[in-house]
Amino acid sequence: MAIMDLIRHGEPEGGRRYRGATDDPLTAEGWRQMEAAVDGLYWQRIYCSPLVRCADFARTLGVRLGVPVHEDARLQELGYGVWEGLTPEEIHQQYPGQLTRFFNDPLAHQPAGAEPLADFQRRVLAGWQDVVQQSADERVLLVAHAGTLRAVLGDVLGVPLRNIFRINIGYAARIRIRSEGERPPALVIEGVP
Repeated sequence: MAIMDLIRHGEPEGGRRYRGATDDPLTAEGWRQMEAAVDGLYWQRIYCSPLVRCADFARTLGVRLGVPVHEDARLQELGYGVWEGLTPEEIHQQYPGQLTRFFNDPLAHQPAGAEPLADFQRRVLAGWQDVVQQSADERVLLVAHAGTLRAVLGDVLGVPLRNIFRINIGYAARIRIRSEGERPPALVIEGVP
């Protein structure tokens, strides 16, 4: 049985923005959030996006645990085109109504210059499938971005691509997926023992 924990990076410098490939590091609070999310847990290998808000923490944790860390560009965030680096408020000011249209139908209303969602999904899922195939009977941590984790969860749960932005993932949120025998990977929501 493989256990795969997915964790979103913590709070990055600059606050809430559509950063995509913008490479902002974590704040001190972001590091604290990440440390709290992994406290007392162990993995046999770690995969991560190469962007510093994911990779810096993954490398530090890998050294502490003595496990390999694999950076994979396919696990990077969605490219947001003209929204890149903007706050939601700035998007509302510069592109009135566009953010609302995007959330209601992201396939038809992506920002100009954005990575097409279908391409993003293919890229992320190719990386995810490699993680699953290389992780038989292991405990694995994947450190990535909200969009990346949405794409993975959408695939695991069969959520249509147009609906993945209905999955809200907070900073340093940790999600568990288990792959067991012939069953496809499944989301695990654990209760109190």
